[in-house]
Amino acid sequence: MSTTRQHPPGDLGREPQGAGVDADAGTGAASPEPAERQWRTLSLRGVAGIVPTARDFARQALHEWGWLPATSADGRAAAEDVLLVVSELVTNACLHAEGPEEMRIACTAKVLRVEVVDAGAGQPAPRTPHRAGRPGGHGMFIVQRLCLDWGVLRVPGRSGKTVWAELAAPA
Repeated sequence: MSTTRQHPPGDLGREPQGAGVDADAGTGAASPEPAERQWRTLSLRGVAGIVPTARDFARQALHEWGWLPATSADGRAAAEDVLLVVSELVTNACLHAEGPEEMRIACTAKVLRVEVVDAGAGQPAPRTPHRAGRPGGHGMFIVQRLCLDWGVLRVPGRSGKTVWAELAAPA
């Protein structure tokens, strides 16, 4: 059974941003932690239907933060982009990292951040060169195209990683 918890601003219950950032993914720059960032956390250990569960959790957070129901085309597109990024990051962890352990989603007035924690040692990367007609390998390419930035956070002395992606809030 999944559990959720909210992190109050400034109390993220994890390592500080930037600790162990792997510069090979995205730009490698983790953004500073805004005090007004609101977090939602979902445990995915042992969950059946991981991708739909993660999408439903993200959809609920978007609703609570006023992104849904979107009244503008830009707002609807931004919310759909978030749900697609959630799907791609969670699916990537399922396929390449023994499954996700946890998903976190956070929101400020300008940026929404999605994080997926897994125990895998691999490095996610967009398939290059990207060929639209070739099956598979498009997940991180999609993430790269939709997001302002993305990267991998590794904590020294621990196995696994956190893959994160940030999207712009709707105008």
